[in-house]
Amino acid sequence: MSGKSKVLSFLPKLIIVLVLVGVLSLDAVYSIKEQEQAVIVTLGKPSTVSEPGLHFKIPFLQQVHKVSTVINGFPIGYDVETKEPIELESLMITSDYNFVNVDFFVEYKVSDPIKFLYASQEPVTILKTLAQSYIRDTIGLYPVDSVITTGKNEIQAEIKEKLIQRLEKEDIGIQLVNITIQDAEPPTVEVLEAFKAVETAKQSKETAINNANKYKSEQIPAASANVDKIIKEAEAAKQSRINEAQGQVARFNAMYAEYTKNPLITKQRMFYEAMEELLPNLKLIIDGDGGVSKLLPLDSLVNVSAPTASGNSEEKEGEA
Repeated sequence: MSGKSKVLSFLPKLIIVLVLVGVLSLDAVYSIKEQEQAVIVTLGKPSTVSEPGLHFKIPFLQQVHKVSTVINGFPIGYDVETKEPIELESLMITSDYNFVNVDFFVEYKVSDPIKFLYASQEPVTILKTLAQSYIRDTIGLYPVDSVITTGKNEIQAEIKEKLIQRLEKEDIGIQLVNITIQDAEPPTVEVLEAFKAVETAKQSKETAINNANKYKSEQIPAASANVDKIIKEAEAAKQSRINEAQGQVARFNAMYAEYTKNPLITKQRMFYEAMEELLPNLKLIIDGDGGVSKLLPLDSLVNVSAPTASGNSEEKEGEA
């Protein structure tokens, strides 16, 4: 056989070897991206590789399974693409036996790639089933008013806590990041309008309370100032009355001291002073002869006698 025929017969074998080497080379290299981890299975035993970049493995003996560690999510109660409600998931009953449609969005990420791949068959499905169970259980503990208006944050927090505890117990390699209420409303338009009216009434109530508190804060200082003014005026009147009473007591004591010394003279002086006070415009002549005081009202006598004298003179003229 010639050398040329030997080369031609060896060429297919060389090509096969090169192809095998290329395949083995490609199968021996893999890459990991950011926020991604790889699970390397060597003869049935898994291990984790988390460093980004190129890595090598033993062809055919090692298998690589890549797992994303970014935050993922899924809706409960509506279709994420069409935004249409899914009544089977969203319709729930509250503690006061009312129906309500509640939509949620669940966010999660892979915390352990090995457990995520091998601890359960469908870990995301398990998470969704647990979330739906705890959502219905928690919504059933609250009245419809809290679910639709004021209790959303409290409900979210309670469901999140229950899910985190359950996932730690199940240990399926998933970590709950957050669960939020997207929307909550009654299943009929009439009920929705009624709840809107209730919410409006609550807002009006808050406005009235705020206005009342504002009026209170304005009136209390003015009332306090008025109280202080009244108290000061009362104190001044009190002190004035006390001073006046003390002055009267002092005058009475002084008069009593004079009375004990000269009772008769003091009586007469008090009598004359009283008459002068009671009859300030009346002119009197006091006749004290014979030990008896006589009061003669001159003005009265003059006023009476004058017309009489005039009348007598007129009568005399008539007679003449």
